[in-house]
Amino acid sequence: MKYLIVGLGNPGEEYKNTRHNIGFKILDALCEASNISFTPDKHAHLATVKFKGRTLHLVKPTTFMNLSGKAVNYWLQKHKVDIKNLLIVTDDTALEFGTLRLREKGSDGGHNGLKDIEAVLGHHVYARLRFGVGNDFSIGGQADYVLDNWTFKHSKKLTERIEQSIKIIQAFTTIGITKTMSDFNGK
Repeated sequence: MKYLIVGLGNPGEEYKNTRHNIGFKILDALCEASNISFTPDKHAHLATVKFKGRTLHLVKPTTFMNLSGKAVNYWLQKHKVDIKNLLIVTDDTALEFGTLRLREKGSDGGHNGLKDIEAVLGHHVYARLRFGVGNDFSIGGQADYVLDNWTFKHSKKLTERIEQSIKIIQAFTTIGITKTMSDFNGK
């Protein structure tokens, strides 16, 4: 079984520790735990992880957040991964910090990366793991907020939430989305 796990974020050192790059951060942690690293390729940095007989193709798009669909579509086709085995890992300002929510489908919720993926794929029926980054910003301040670094307060809890995210990704690939949602959402 092949899976495409795409962490959303922006390439470049200046974005590395921003809230918007939580998708990259989670996939980096998964690679570190597996003792592998990413390599540059077309539209993305790639790594492949084996987990319980499954092949997880990890993708960090280099197309920048607003053009994430280009990388997602390319690697779906390149690896011939069924859409039901696609998981997008992304930040979400509608959720409180650290809240993790797995969904089978859904709206883009105003997220430009998800908007582009939906525009390129032509639908919104794909799994997404939303990582709550909170919404401690004033009207019109969302872009600055998500492109800002984590606060010290949040940094202390980040490691545990990233580890939980990895467990969700692994469960998604082994027990399926319905059971994973039941086991992990709200925890």
